[in-house]
Amino acid sequence: MDHAADAHRTDLMTITRFVLNEQSKYPESRGDFTILLNHIVLGCKFVCSAVNKAGLAKLIGLAGETNVQASSCQMPDMEFASGEEQKKLDVLSNEVFVKALVSSGRTCILVSEEDEEATFVDPSKRGRYCVVFDPLDGSSNIDCGVSIGTIFGIYMMKDNHEPTLDDVLQPGKQMLAAGYCMYGSSCTLVLSTGEGVNGFTLDPSLGEFILTHPDIKIPKKGKIYSVNEGNAKNWDGPTAKYVEKCKFPKDGSSSKSLRYIGSMVADVHRTLLYGGIFLYPADKKSPSGKLRVLYEVFPMSFLMEQAGGQAFTGKQRALDLVPTKIHERSPIFLGSFDDVEDIKALYAAEGKKE
Repeated sequence: MDHAADAHRTDLMTITRFVLNEQSKYPESRGDFTILLNHIVLGCKFVCSAVNKAGLAKLIGLAGETNVQASSCQMPDMEFASGEEQKKLDVLSNEVFVKALVSSGRTCILVSEEDEEATFVDPSKRGRYCVVFDPLDGSSNIDCGVSIGTIFGIYMMKDNHEPTLDDVLQPGKQMLAAGYCMYGSSCTLVLSTGEGVNGFTLDPSLGEFILTHPDIKIPKKGKIYSVNEGNAKNWDGPTAKYVEKCKFPKDGSSSKSLRYIGSMVADVHRTLLYGGIFLYPADKKSPSGKLRVLYEVFPMSFLMEQAGGQAFTGKQRALDLVPTKIHERSPIFLGSFDDVEDIKALYAAEGKKE
């Protein structure tokens, strides 16, 4: 890509321009949602920069020493103390997103994977949106260079009452928007505001996310399955049968290929673009599954459905689930429509036997 030429192009669709275009479809809108999304995008840029420096900092012995970057890292209304200690990346990412979301003045409740309790925003900075997020999903993979990412979902408060946990303990189908930002060979932000799915890639020379994957549609059927086969001995019947069918199809079709990175953002991103199915089932060790409902299962299920795929928990449509705790877990099967249909049929057959 010729970055010099790009810098002079005026036809590039930046994420800001894209969101403003979406906003213009609703004459009554006040721009609050656009401001909130801009703050999320800012957080993603900040974390992308921190992730890219992390490996180098460790290699040349900076980790654990004073963070010289901190003095120059400023975001609107968000200053990071000069010379603060080098923080673990997941802790830093969490602080970045909490500060970015609170300083937007548009949020009332934040639920983060890193914080045991929900954060209730001070009334002076309060808005009408609730944001659930995993600031750095797959952070245990940083040292080996595997893609990691931020996952988020946005709800809106129904009216002007005092915010309570019930405002975020809503089924995923009530989400207004969801997305993830993947920090890998490039920095990619995938977003849905309920009208399809669009992918943006960060152009480092412009410091802007550019629309590179408009209107993403997942193939109706895929050739890849993605699951941690190390847990196979603990799987239930339908999951075991499905994976067996992927490897040894009885209808004469080709076997599916196995691809499993172990970083949800990377595995789901590949599934979204190439098709196939991502499975994290319940098993004997984790009877409720491993992935968290609010900030992993719901946003990814929202994106899959918006792209023409499906998401299923083994019992119901994932987005119909009503969470009772902010860190609740659930099994999940998501991906191409026909592939998820196959696993649904196996669970239905198992239900009839019982």
